[in-house]
Amino acid sequence: MSRLSRSLTLTAVSLAALVAAQGGAHAGAFGIREQSASAQGLSFAGAASGSGYLSSMFWNPAVITMMPGWNTEASLSLIVPRVDINPLPSVPTFALGGSGDIGQDAIVPASYNSYQINDMLWVGLSTTSPYGLVTDPRDNWAGQVYSRSSKVFSLNANPVLGIKVNNWLSVAAGPSLQYFDIRLKRAAAVTPGAPSVILDGDDIGFGFTAGVTLTPFAGTSIGIGYRSRIDHELEGTVTSPAGRIPITSDLTTPDQLTIGISQAITPALTVHAGFEWTNWSVLETPLVTGPGGVVVTDLPLNYDDGYFYSLGFDYKLTNQLTLRAGLAYEESPIDTEVRSTRLPDNDRIWASVGASYQWNNKLSFDVAYTHIFTKETDIRILPGQQDFEGLPFVADVDASVDIVSVGLRYRWDDPAVAIPAAPIVRKY
Repeated sequence: MSRLSRSLTLTAVSLAALVAAQGGAHAGAFGIREQSASAQGLSFAGAASGSGYLSSMFWNPAVITMMPGWNTEASLSLIVPRVDINPLPSVPTFALGGSGDIGQDAIVPASYNSYQINDMLWVGLSTTSPYGLVTDPRDNWAGQVYSRSSKVFSLNANPVLGIKVNNWLSVAAGPSLQYFDIRLKRAAAVTPGAPSVILDGDDIGFGFTAGVTLTPFAGTSIGIGYRSRIDHELEGTVTSPAGRIPITSDLTTPDQLTIGISQAITPALTVHAGFEWTNWSVLETPLVTGPGGVVVTDLPLNYDDGYFYSLGFDYKLTNQLTLRAGLAYEESPIDTEVRSTRLPDNDRIWASVGASYQWNNKLSFDVAYTHIFTKETDIRILPGQQDFEGLPFVADVDASVDIVSVGLRYRWDDPAVAIPAAPIVRKY
């Protein structure tokens, strides 16, 4: 099989896996951070400086120049959330009970491919799902007029071109093609068995990624990556007991800046740190318009920006086995003033462990486990709160998340044939 046909086959398989995926939001709001099994074992510390090997392309495409030859990396992450919304006795619909577990298990795939053309140029392609959300409470519950099921789904294809400018500087950039789909459901009334109002829409939008890596000293790698915002003009329908009407809505997914640093302390030990800013405030309140441009409803989001801080290390126990661990603190873009029953998000702590095993000079395996501890959370939909529609709703939220990721890395060409490449912090 030729190199071209193998690359096309890998891309097709990656996209097929993504189409089958159901996304679970675990990167603040409805973002998905689980794009790398190796970086997850560090709680994504140093993700922009190469701690995730080739999958660090998601955060910083310039890390592609750290990967000599022709490489593929793929990962699967199983996200197991548990989220219960428990209304307080003061709620008028308290008798209908709580939501039950609204969290839905999800499998999130991601794949990355890179090819080194010469000692200066690399090309690559990532296929990921950067946004996703599936929550599904019981149909009849105390908060049903505010939400029944919710689903956000995305696919993103991102070709990149990487340039090794010199021995300490690399840059890369590339366009992003993103499919975005949303489906929101709520009850039309507070009574049990009430029919649903359903909003759904989708669109394809375009953006870009860009990044830079610096290796100022032996054993030091610094990376800065940027993912642009993407404007979507969603087209779809609103279905209610009164009928179905076509609608449109403008929604912008946020841009993101990620900074990472990786420092080799000894030949076996490397320490990583990371910072991430996500511009969730760009969402504001998208208006939903029907025929003739008449506003049918709106989607009040009005999130703050999100911030993520991480620290981790990996230790090469043997020539084949590397162990890693990391901690992170995430400032959620959602607080009590805007928190909804669809997405009762809050600040959280990530605790992760992971390992890599190098089977031979071509094939490596990665595994990681994360537990997310969520800050005590409440929902207060009262007069003046953006979701309030005449029914007071106050509740406590009990939430936690477990994530297991597996991945593999494969080099298609012969590693014994040396190809000049950018300095690498750790042995690939």
